[in-house]
Amino acid sequence: MKHNQLIGMVFLLCVFMLLGAGCSTQAELSERKMTIKLRHFWTKEHDLPVARIIEDVVRSYEADHPNVKIEFEGMDQTFYREQKLRSEMVTGNPPDILALFGGGEIEPYVRAERLIDLKPFLAERGMDKQFIDLSPWSFGDGIYGLPTEGFAEPIFYNKTIFAKLGIAPPESWDELLNAIKALKENGYIPFALGNNERWPGAIYYHYILHRNAGPELINQIVTGQESFNNPFYKAATEAFAELIEMDPFPKRSNDMSKEAAEELFMSGKAGMYLNGSWVINVLQGDSAAESFKNEVGVINFPSVDPAWELANGLTGGYTIGLALSSKLQGERLQAAYDLLEDIFAPEVQERMVYEAMRFPYSANFQVDYERTGPIFAELAELIRSTPHPFIAYDNLLPPSVSSTFFDVTQSLIEQEMDTGEVLNKMQESIIQYRELIRKGG
Repeated sequence: MKHNQLIGMVFLLCVFMLLGAGCSTQAELSERKMTIKLRHFWTKEHDLPVARIIEDVVRSYEADHPNVKIEFEGMDQTFYREQKLRSEMVTGNPPDILALFGGGEIEPYVRAERLIDLKPFLAERGMDKQFIDLSPWSFGDGIYGLPTEGFAEPIFYNKTIFAKLGIAPPESWDELLNAIKALKENGYIPFALGNNERWPGAIYYHYILHRNAGPELINQIVTGQESFNNPFYKAATEAFAELIEMDPFPKRSNDMSKEAAEELFMSGKAGMYLNGSWVINVLQGDSAAESFKNEVGVINFPSVDPAWELANGLTGGYTIGLALSSKLQGERLQAAYDLLEDIFAPEVQERMVYEAMRFPYSANFQVDYERTGPIFAELAELIRSTPHPFIAYDNLLPPSVSSTFFDVTQSLIEQEMDTGEVLNKMQESIIQYRELIRKGG
């Protein structure tokens, strides 16, 4: 058979197959309709700028890829983390792209092979040197999520109130107790706390545990080398109970929202507010008085032993981010990769810093503190001057154990449990988790 005849037959065969829907071209593959679900928890006031920025990226991506529909779905963080996502992970049907917290929280999901290892993606797209710290997302040789921001959890305090009462910002435990006493005697709420989501109160507890025990003990407990029932945590829990006895929080703080607590602080009714850097956009936003942002000071949580540097770090890190479901394959996976690359573009990072007041995840980003405002700048200086940061304990613990951690913190605030009961409950929770792992659950 002549060469030209062979080419003609191959051409006719391909035409017949196309007409019979037997084969398709690369162009047709790239035009196939697909839907990708992106689930996030940026639904509260302090997170709305983040949601707006990411949604802008999503809509821009859809405009450039008309065959791809992105379902951009927001969900309450507590319900999502503690109920919805766990159920979806058990059934193997999580969203395609999902907001997560790194550390111990994703460990069971990695072990169940529910998340994609992003290490090859980072290398392929030249993004492997882009992030300050990926350790909370790293397990074995893989990387299973990417941080969208850095954060820290300081005490914000009202400089005007403290100056008026002649109170120095507390640096030690005794100074903190004295400041609480002075604030109460003068008609102020010492700490604005809204704990109906349970995690804000846990910030106090993990700081006190850390200050009394140092950084290594919690890691040893997570790995099964130590128990929650230890003298350091007993002393710390008793110290927390001592703090609660001073009545430092608003009435019914376990039923109060975080937003209501912020209003108490911004209205000058509370002297201090312990929370994350993500609230800066609220504290110096449109809802705050223009002068208020200049009244806010930022300090670390007071130390028990000032000389014990390892125990006096600031809670923070890079544990808030995005991951991909392992159910993504083929063209849908490639589309998710492309969207993820767009989300982590430098221009998006810039918007996250200056519009959402988020600390950058990239070491290459130089912050202009004239654009961030004084609270952001003061916290940045505190972060730089405070060595040995540590990850929030609810991020270090597996999901079921962190839920117990939230529960016992609420019980301590309500004075419903004593020290022994709290630590026993925590130990029972982590034993149950390890038993589940042993059985392959």
